[in-house]
Amino acid sequence: MDTLTPEHRSWNMAQIRHRDTRPERIVRSVLHRMGYRFRLNRKDLPGTPDIVLARHKLIVEVYGCYWHRHARCKDASTPKTRTDFWKRKFSENVKRDRKVRSQLKKLGWQVIVVWECKTQDPDSLARRLERVLEKG
Repeated sequence: MDTLTPEHRSWNMAQIRHRDTRPERIVRSVLHRMGYRFRLNRKDLPGTPDIVLARHKLIVEVYGCYWHRHARCKDASTPKTRTDFWKRKFSENVKRDRKVRSQLKKLGWQVIVVWECKTQDPDSLARRLERVLEKG
């Protein structure tokens, strides 16, 4: 049973950011320290990607484990109440993510996903990004 009033729950949900999240700031900081320059949230591309490295034709999407359903991640739990609603909501998020990545790839962009839980180790993240950028 939810202990919050519907109004308070609505207020809580409204406080969840969709831009400039902590994981996004970490990824941007790592890329910047590596010497890469990028644009944020380009509206002219499908899905308004989080980070766009145009020179490398690379898009970095930073996904929250909870909202985007990171497989086998402890942070991708499902609420105990209104489970049908949440399963449908999460399913739609995953479907939209897949569609947007496909559209970007058709336009010639390489897309990599960085999961929120993987931003906890910036050194490992930097190595992964460097491998992708060197290949690119």
